[in-house]
Formats: sequence, C-alpha cells, structure tokens
Amino acid sequence: MIKNFIFYAIVFLPGSNTFDWDNEEIGTPGAFLIRNNHHSEFYLKSLTLEDVPSHGVIHFPCNSWVYPASKYQNDRVFFSNKTYLPAETPISLLKYREEELENLRGDGKGQLQEWDRVYDYEVYNDLGNPDKGPQHARPVLGGSTEYPYPRRGRTDPKYESRLNLALSLNIYVPRDERFGHLKLADFLSYALKSIVQVLKPEFESIFDKTPNEFDSFEDVLKLYEGGLEVPEGVVKVIRDNVPLEMLKEIFRTDGERFLKFPLPQVIAVDKFAWRTDEEFAREMLAGINPVMIRSLEEFPPASKLDPKVYGDQTSTITKEHIESNLEGHTINEVIIERKLFILDHHDALMPYLRRINSTSTKTYASRTLLFLQKNGTLKPLAIELSLPHPEGDQHGAISKVFVPEEKGVENSLWQLAKGYVGVVDSGYHQLISHWLHTHAVIEPFIIATNRQLSVLHPIYKLLHPHYRDTMNINALGRQILINAGGALEVTVFTSKYSMEFSSMLYKDWVFPEQALPQDLLKRGVAVKDSSCPHGLKLLIEDYPFAVDGLEIWFAIKTWVQDYCSVYYKDDESIKKDAELQSWWKELREKGHGDKKEEIWWPKMQTREELIETCTIIIWIASALHAAINFGQYPYGGYPPNRPAISSKLVPEKGTPEYDELLANPDKTYLKTFTSQFKAVLGISLVEILSRHSSDEVYLGQRDTENWTSDAEALEAFAKFGKKIEDIEEGMKRMNNDEKLRNRYGPVKMPYTLLYPSSEGGLTGRGIPNSVSI
Repeated sequence: MIKNFIFYAIVFLPGSNTFDWDNEEIGTPGAFLIRNNHHSEFYLKSLTLEDVPSHGVIHFPCNSWVYPASKYQNDRVFFSNKTYLPAETPISLLKYREEELENLRGDGKGQLQEWDRVYDYEVYNDLGNPDKGPQHARPVLGGSTEYPYPRRGRTDPKYESRLNLALSLNIYVPRDERFGHLKLADFLSYALKSIVQVLKPEFESIFDKTPNEFDSFEDVLKLYEGGLEVPEGVVKVIRDNVPLEMLKEIFRTDGERFLKFPLPQVIAVDKFAWRTDEEFAREMLAGINPVMIRSLEEFPPASKLDPKVYGDQTSTITKEHIESNLEGHTINEVIIERKLFILDHHDALMPYLRRINSTSTKTYASRTLLFLQKNGTLKPLAIELSLPHPEGDQHGAISKVFVPEEKGVENSLWQLAKGYVGVVDSGYHQLISHWLHTHAVIEPFIIATNRQLSVLHPIYKLLHPHYRDTMNINALGRQILINAGGALEVTVFTSKYSMEFSSMLYKDWVFPEQALPQDLLKRGVAVKDSSCPHGLKLLIEDYPFAVDGLEIWFAIKTWVQDYCSVYYKDDESIKKDAELQSWWKELREKGHGDKKEEIWWPKMQTREELIETCTIIIWIASALHAAINFGQYPYGGYPPNRPAISSKLVPEKGTPEYDELLANPDKTYLKTFTSQFKAVLGISLVEILSRHSSDEVYLGQRDTENWTSDAEALEAFAKFGKKIEDIEEGMKRMNNDEKLRNRYGPVKMPYTLLYPSSEGGLTGRGIPNSVSI
C-alpha cells in the first residue's frame, strides 16, 4: 500500500495502487527498487505480490518515507520479509544488502538534512549555549575520561548549535525515526518549550498572594479540584504565544482554567495516606524508582568515597537510633537474617552537593534505613541527612539523624526528613534511572543496529520494534528538557549540574548488570535458589516491581531464545556472522566508546551471549522504561508526595523558621519543597511524559503483521504474546490478594506499572515496546 500524496499541497492521504507483473520474465523477487519522480515525498507502507507461483503471497514491509529522486544518490531498495544471515544471502541480493548499509552509514561529512537516512555518532555537545553567556555553558559529555557518556545521533558535521523554537521542532533524526502523525511531535515540542520559555512570568503573576509558595495542602489540591483562575490578561499573553489547542491538551483545560490537572492516583482515595511511613517505604518497592533499595550488609553504613579526598563519610546512625523498632531483634541478628535495607543517596550526591547547594537548591545527601517486618512491609528506622563540611571536603560530612515520631515537633522534623529523601530520590530517578539508564544508553544500540545489521538480518528484525521513536524523543529532549535552562534544570534539584551529574553516574554503568536478575542479586534483594521460580528467591517476597519484572524478564528471554534458535544452531554460527560481529564491535567501540576497554562486555561468541544481550536490550527499552516512566504522574503529579526541589535546609532551634515549624508545620513543608511555579511546571511535565500515544505498540505486539515469512519465528512470537497476556492476568490476581500489602498500600493504589497492555492517555500501566516518550 502507498500513502498517496497531493501534487500541489503537502497533504498526505492513505491509499493503494494495484499493478500486474510477469513472474516468468522477472522471476521470484526478493527486493524491488523505487524512484520518486515527483516533487513531494510519500510514505510507502508496504508492497504485496499475490499469486506468485510456488510462493503464493510475497510481502514487502516498507514503512518508509520516499523523497524525490534528486535527494538520493541511488534508488531506494526494499526487501521482502524473508530473513537471511549474511552468508546465506542470495547472490542477487548481496550487492543491494551491502549498498543499503553503506547508505545508512553515510560518509560522516556535511550537515544532515530532513530527507537523509544516515545514522552516525556524536557526543553530547549541544546541551549548552555559551553564546548567551557563561551561565549557559555546559561541558561536552562523552569522549573524555572526565565526562564519559553514551553517544547520540549526529546532525551537524562538527559542533552542534542550539536551535530556536521553530527549528528545534525539526532537529535532524533519520527520517524514518521521526514520530508518526498520530504522535504529534509538534504538540510535544511546543508544549514543553512553551511552559519553560513563554509561560514562566505569566504563571508567576497568577500566584500573587504568596508568589513562590502554597499556603496549605488545600491550596495544592485546588490544582486538581477546580484549577486556578487565570486573569484575562494572562490568557491573552498565552494565546498570543502558544496555539490554544496545544495548551488545552497540556493543561487538560476546562474553559479558561488552564491550571487544572487530573487527580493523581496517589491521592485519589485518601488525600493524606502518602504521608504515612508505610507508604513512604512501599514506594521504594512499587513506586517510580523501585531499582535503588538494597540489602544492608554492614552497620553502620560505610562509604566508598576516597577518604583522602572526602574524609570519613561513615554513617552516624547508631544502634540506639534503631534497635527499639526491630521487633525485639538486635542489629546483628537482622543483618544476618537479611531484614535490614537501605536507600542510599549519600556517595552519589556528596561530591556534587557543595556546588548544587550554591544554587537556589538547598538539600542533603541521604541514607534511609528500613526494616522488613513480619507482615512483609518495610518500616523506616532512621534517616541521615548530610552536608559537606564547611571547612572542606577532607573533613568529612556534617550529619543529622532523624527517627520516626508520631507527635510534636519531632514528627514535623521527621516529615521534613522524608521530604528531603524524596527530593534526592526524585532527582536520581529522573536523571539516572530514567534518562541515563533507559533513554541515553539505548540510543547507541539503535545507531549500531541500523548501521551494521541489514533489515534482512534476524537480529535486526528482533530488535527493531524496540527502537521506535527513541531517537526522536531523545533529540527533542536535548533541545527542550536536558539542555541549559531546560525543563529538567528548572524542576530537578541538581539544577545546572544535572547532566554533568548523570555523566559521573555513567561511570558506574555495567551492561550485564542491567539484566533484572543480575540487578536484584547485586543489590542483595535476591539470592540464588534453585527451588524457587526462575532460580531466584526475593528477600522481600512482596516486592511488586521485582515479582512482576521477573515474570516479564523471563518471558522476554524465552521469546529471544526461541527466536534466535531458528537462525543460530550452534555457537560457530554466531562467530561467523560478519554483520553481527561488526554490530557488536561498533556498539562497544563507538556507541559506548568511553567504556570500550571494560572487561565485562560480552564477547559475542556464543548463543547464550547473544540471547542475554538481546534480552537486556529489549528489557531496558520496554519493561524497565515502563516501570520507571509511566508512574510519574500517578505518584509525582502530587508534588508533596514526590518533591523534586528543596529550597531551605532543616530549621535550627532558636530561628524564626523553627518557630514557624512549631506553629505551622504544613506551611514549612510546602515552603521547603513545593514552590508554586516549579510545582505547576513539574506537574505539567510529568503529565506529558506519563501519557501513552494513541498509536502506541505494546510488548507482545508488532505494528506490521507480515514482519517475517518464517513460520517458526511467527509461532514463537504468538507464544510470547500469549504468555504476556497470561502474566497480566496473574498480576491482576495478585493485586486482589489482601495479604500482599505492598501491592496496594495505604494509598489504595494497586501496582499496575508492569501491566503489559494499556489504552492511550494517562493510565499508569502499559509496557510499550520502546522508549517512545
């Protein structure tokens, strides 16, 4: 089917063309060439040949934009849906297979244009805008030992420059990587750019009573219950700068009430259950950053920071702080029984904390200790908040320890301490767990796959669905989210050091440890046990992310194993696959080039290495991203529950701030963590990022029915799809089991983030195939 185009206006309409052909003269085609002699591009969906002698129907899935012939050096080529390893390619197709890969690799020269299809690598040299002044300069990430980073897709030949609003909507990515029409790339771009660049002063003018703060939790709830009145003058400015329909979508408007949002699930049933200690701890297992908690194996918690540089960073939490809450056990007993856990944001943050606190942010490095109770829930025992020593890093940290209290100022201080933990965890989630560990690390795989694996290659066919829209969303992110002055710098506590901070944490990234079983073992929340499902025993049995994630992980691995077994019968076939070896070599040496010397990279010499590698790639792009991303609004759409910025330190006795804490602890909490403008901006962003597009393709699905002609592969994929459906039904049954308290919690919010299926919109569930938002 060809999507027809109009000759005198760029308006695209679906359609089809039918033609006759002579099989005896042509033979059985494995590819066809096409030339566009018109002035406009068209989208070629597919070509189907029917009644082919000895073959029946031959499908040619295309899914590609074809530009006028003047834009290409060669005619476009499209292959049938047959699959060939390089050495098995029919001689008549071999030339076209190799030439197509050469076209996609490009020559590394010149600025790439809209119609180009070139995949190439570049460092992150487009985040800053030094022409606007030194405050807009940012370090280049990637290509150095100081700032290592995964590579991104290249656009300009040398140094990337910042683009203005209009141009940023059309930043280069290979044409077939761009969003489809239903994805509404323009809307997404305008939405985020508008909030940051146009609406900031207008928003701030709305909050005229106390311009930078909410006065009470009831004030925050107005954002969902009735919205905030927007003065007509402000409405006019907004109308003049941003298309009204886009604003209505961004803010889910009701008439002129631009600032009205859907009610986040975390407060849908109970407006204050989020403040309980049980919910605070539960979200470490079933919230949006459930990949950080680990077993505590020594007490007090130690630091891995260099003592010659940072002094003594050992925790100041003592047994006196926590032993009264261990159900009669001693610290040594609960460590031996592996019932003591920690959420540790100390070492990662401490080297940057002095610089971060020199901005408007005022926050702490944190350690949170938790105890696994008999009922299967976690109880917070103590929170340690630490600052760099005022006389220099070499003197160690200045720390305060807070313990749970139910009444009085001690309870108010405990609530503040939990808020600071939320700030640090929220920033780590957004920059590391989300951006770095899914978006950024997967892009080099996309580039390497398209440069080195032909569309005829079985591993290309396996991985391609898991790359959909990622390069486009990452390119937009560099222009409007993670750039200097972008939305993340405004809404995350790390401010202008955000991306530099993520570079430091990339140093710790290890590809094999991205496998869920390895991650759980490394964090000490699981042990190997052959008597348990999948050979792993979870130390926290009711750990929703881990329980559901392991089901998804092993379903993916079984599918990958079944699929790869169709094409690779032994290890020797892996070693002899020239394209596969070139793909893996380039991925390591260029895509993740700053880690090319690491010894932990798989050698890609065995079938097991290939299966594990592809499973990790699919896991990162699908289930891991879904678990990290689509709960952002359900949990973080209510900023007091997931504060992202803190502007004040803990009040000291004898200060006016301490007196205010005594008199009005809720106002102190809100003044510390929830400024009005940044809260509204943050809510707007996480609402957009938490939405599924209406054309989303979910795990166990393909957007092209005839993606392969191999019956064994199709059968294996059908089995995978059925397994995914069965897993979802099992998740639903667990969510109805009242004994599993961590799946529901005090907020009465079932864990659905790893339900594979979803509809479009703000659902808090669904596993898209790819990092698509």
